Amino acid sequence: MRFSEGEFTQFTYLNKVYDWFEERLEIQAIADDITSKYVPPHVNIFYCLGGITLTCFLVQVATGFAMTFYYRPTVTEAFASVQYIMTEANFGWLIRSVHRWSASMMVLMMILHVFRVYLTGGFKKPRELTWVTGVVLGVLTASFGVTGYSLPWDQIGYWAVKIVTGVPDAIPVIGSPLVELLRGSASVGQSTLTRFYSLHTFVLPLLTAVFMLMHFPMIRKQGISGPL
Repeated sequence: MRFSEGEFTQFTYLNKVYDWFEERLEIQAIADDITSKYVPPHVNIFYCLGGITLTCFLVQVATGFAMTFYYRPTVTEAFASVQYIMTEANFGWLIRSVHRWSASMMVLMMILHVFRVYLTGGFKKPRELTWVTGVVLGVLTASFGVTGYSLPWDQIGYWAVKIVTGVPDAIPVIGSPLVELLRGSASVGQSTLTRFYSLHTFVLPLLTAVFMLMHFPMIRKQGISGPL
């Protein structure tokens, strides 16, 4: 294959740029480590459940971000904005549907992943911290479901929030303050929706990203657990 003079000059320039980054970041060493990791022979499709959960999370982030351009987190406009997304925004129905489907898939894959890890002894020494961070990620996943369910602010979402936020009221002494902290006031309203929206779109994604950055390097370092 022969290059023209212009193509050769461009190719040489790109090589110099690559060499500059390679000298400082050792990109090739990182790529070799990623692509040459040993995979035990006992690994099967069920060991992919964690990766599928991660994929669902990334789909959630992308579709959720797209919907923030149209969604309005107020008790008077939330439902109407969701209706607008579903009926008038370009491909809004598809984006929201993918968001909902991937949310259900993420929860299902997470549950199956937990069972797989438990049944194959992936929580045992020296992988205790990997298990702990995974449990935290499981709790965060459930929290996504609770907070996201309320955002359309329809009858189902409203009463779901009222029931969920009322659960801590049964705790002696601190129950009532916890309920007020979750709701933002004595009753469910605008403050509650604002809190749940902030949790769903900022706090929970941030915490999930942090614990994923802890979870995956430990898996990389310790490798996949052996068969029972």
